[in-house]
Amino acid sequence: MGKFVIKKTNTGVKFDLKATNGQVIATSEVYNSMDACKNGIASVAKNAPVAAVEDQTVEGFATEKNPKFEIYKDKADEFRFRLKATNGQVIAVSEGYTTHANCVNGVESVKKNAVDAETVEE
Repeated sequence: MGKFVIKKTNTGVKFDLKATNGQVIATSEVYNSMDACKNGIASVAKNAPVAAVEDQTVEGFATEKNPKFEIYKDKADEFRFRLKATNGQVIAVSEGYTTHANCVNGVESVKKNAVDAETVEE
C-alpha cells in the first residue's frame, strides 16, 4: 500500500506519494498551508484512479479530458508525467524516466497506490 508523506519546506508544505517499496512516484507543488496540501492529496486520491492517459510523446496523440495523466518528454529528453485534476490544475508530477515503459509503469503505480494510501507527516 502506498502512502502520502507530507513534508515541511522553507516556503511551505508539499507531499510525496510513495509506492509500497518506498520509492517516490509523484510529488506535489509547494502549498502555503497544511490544509491546502491535504486538499491536494485528496484530489490526487480522487482523480488518479479515473484519470485518462494522454501520451504527448506519440505523434498525433488524442487530447483527453481532465482529469488526466500527461506523458511528455522534458528538456533532458527524459519521460515524465503530470496529473491534472478536473479543473486542469497540475496536482502531481513525476521524476524523469529514461524509458517510456518505466514512465507508463509510474502512472499505473500512482493510479494503484493513491486510492487507499495513508497520509503521514514527517
